[in-house]
Amino acid sequence: MLKTNHKTGTVLTILIGAAFVISCTDDGAQAQLAPRFHYDPTWPDPLPNLWKFGGVTGLAVDSNDNVWVYNRPNNAMPVERRAEPGTDIAVCCVRPPSMIHIDKGGNVIGSFDAPQGHGMAVDDEGFVYLGQDTVRKYDPGTGQIVAEVAKTPEKEPDGEAAIAAFREMYPPETPMIVGGLEEIRIVEEDNEMYVADNYLGGRVLIFDLDTFEFKRGWGAYGRPLSEISTDDADHAYTPNGPMARDFVGHLTLNVSNDGLVYAADRRGNRVHVTTKDGEYLKEFTLATGTGAGGSTGGVAFSPDAEQQYLYISDLTNNRIWFLDRDDGELLGQMGRMSDAGGQFYGLHMIAVDSEGNIYTGEVQQGERVQRFVPTNSPKGELLQQLADLP
Repeated sequence: MLKTNHKTGTVLTILIGAAFVISCTDDGAQAQLAPRFHYDPTWPDPLPNLWKFGGVTGLAVDSNDNVWVYNRPNNAMPVERRAEPGTDIAVCCVRPPSMIHIDKGGNVIGSFDAPQGHGMAVDDEGFVYLGQDTVRKYDPGTGQIVAEVAKTPEKEPDGEAAIAAFREMYPPETPMIVGGLEEIRIVEEDNEMYVADNYLGGRVLIFDLDTFEFKRGWGAYGRPLSEISTDDADHAYTPNGPMARDFVGHLTLNVSNDGLVYAADRRGNRVHVTTKDGEYLKEFTLATGTGAGGSTGGVAFSPDAEQQYLYISDLTNNRIWFLDRDDGELLGQMGRMSDAGGQFYGLHMIAVDSEGNIYTGEVQQGERVQRFVPTNSPKGELLQQLADLP
């Protein structure tokens, strides 16, 4: 009978995770140009209070390099909440708060409950912005709403005639949140908040960070909001077909240090690059044969001053793509579909801290957060040494 003690088991776990990431990034000549990472099986620590993560719909790194996780507690199946009051038939588990704050060491240092949603950001003062039926700003200490962005009093209905009437009532230039939310980004130096509203396949909207008043916005190819088509045919994309006139759907975004806006149209398999005023500069396409949910999900940047690399999370193909930020050239990739540590099952969210660690959040059957450390970091070098052991 084979026996392993706890320490040996931990080392084996680390070895397996480290070896996996090396094999996934070692993908020929291209991969040698891309950043390299090791899966860190030591982060996060087990959640307290018998909590079990739901699907992760928001992920942000704050100014202290701590991680905020926005999750869907109601994703928990009956088998995952057998310790809840009224159930109380097993020692684990219960639904967690929707917002969980985790430090660099993997410890939970705060939490609060808020309605489930999609997309989040944290400003330099620690206020949390959550995408729900609009954007709401929360005090992290109390979990109380501080402010919210104006939204339409109704959402787009079903039925061709009802949809047409709704779009006439709320044209593409409507200066409020009309659809749901996909992404929120805070640009402190401009005192602005960028929002990816999902109305009409996606609109980039910018609001004043103090007043939450609408300032400007645009659609695909930097098109003025008023020129976004209300015809669904202009938002349609067929894998390996021509790019759609307007955004197709599930729009996310991020803003680089040099003032460029990267808007990822996931269902359109592309990323549009504009200035902060919406001037269109270029388009990157990625895995254009991808159907279903599309390939271009979350957008993150490498932590170097030039932000040389784009990191794109891909929910459909379950991998991270590494692109040259200047020209969109695909340099490498990491991950594949699996529920094992260091792999992905519903890769949804991505964030990067100041030290270059990548954090990911999963939905579907993943429902977890993971950390990947650069191979040239102290922890990365240790994981590499373990991987090299016979």
